[in-house]
Amino acid sequence: MFYLTKDEKFFCGVFFMKTVAVFFGGRSNEREISIITGTFAANLLKGAGYRVVPVYIGEDNVFYTSPEMMRVDFFRTCLPAAKHAAELRTGRLVRAGKPKKTLAQIDCALNCCHGGMGEDGTLSALLRYYKIKSASPDIEVSAVFMDKTLSKIAAAGLHIPVLPSLALREGESAEGAAALGFPVIVKPARLGSSIGIKIAENAEKLQQALQYAYRLDDTVLIERYLPDKRDINCAAYSKNGTVVVSECEEVFSQSDILTFSEKYEGGGERRSEMPADLDKKTADKIKECVKRLYEAFGVRGVVRADFLVSGKEVYFNELNTVPGSLACYLFGEKLTQSRAFLAELIEDALRACGEEKATVCSGILNTAVFSGGKSCKRR
Repeated sequence: MFYLTKDEKFFCGVFFMKTVAVFFGGRSNEREISIITGTFAANLLKGAGYRVVPVYIGEDNVFYTSPEMMRVDFFRTCLPAAKHAAELRTGRLVRAGKPKKTLAQIDCALNCCHGGMGEDGTLSALLRYYKIKSASPDIEVSAVFMDKTLSKIAAAGLHIPVLPSLALREGESAEGAAALGFPVIVKPARLGSSIGIKIAENAEKLQQALQYAYRLDDTVLIERYLPDKRDINCAAYSKNGTVVVSECEEVFSQSDILTFSEKYEGGGERRSEMPADLDKKTADKIKECVKRLYEAFGVRGVVRADFLVSGKEVYFNELNTVPGSLACYLFGEKLTQSRAFLAELIEDALRACGEEKATVCSGILNTAVFSGGKSCKRR
């Protein structure tokens, strides 16, 4: 049970303290990064005056919760035990097993799960099913943009430039890849953080890259590789019904592709420049594309779009519905700015998530058209 501290009880005497459930972890190659993002967001929201319930999704797909899970070091030294197991019910989190003791009434949820069934819309579906408001992208947006092959179709449908590519499912022939022209880049369709990505300079290396990618995903995206490309990021979120777009950031790499190590290792160092050294026309084009994607899909919460710039050309790469650190750093480097940013996400979700729409009952079961008997034969 999450008991209020003395300070929180005093706070509640002034105004109703909203409860935010922060979800992180999950069965994903990015689980550890998700733990960092989740605990980071949970502590910032606590500092912003919310009652925070950390909900860790284990590799066994079980929900676990405990106040200790607000700390990263808990996951270095401990494993969640059965006593921490929890389940969702309508508007609340309950203890697993019997009886279903309520642990917290949830006003809003925040998804910090990178990859896997946390980011692909599965968690969003559960939250919707249990009527829990969410400050993160919903089912449809999450599902489309988790899959790089669907992302390309979505962007192209909005007349946003994408590179020539080929989607392959395991067992299909890769003969069409040669038409893209080597070198090509091979990506597992539903993974992030540069995991499983290889560059192939010829047909032989293409087969090796495909074998590697198929170990991680049953669908891959083969795309023309641009040796002179620049990696540009830009994020967006909604504030009081208005889409706020960040400045563009350029991320630098010492390799042909931005690696997992460069993103997350090396003592937290990350080589980037913000705002990116782009001419105004190119920067504005990227921002406009991000806004177009956000508005067209009715996105909620924060997303980060990644682009490739080659010369004067701009190409959409992918959209992250649960970006690293929730893209806080793109809207301000100070912790106070990040705290205010996350609070804006929660408050915007509480305002925007309206009442559940009515369900129509046809009444057909009360008529004589269908009744009893096998196959419900017409009388």
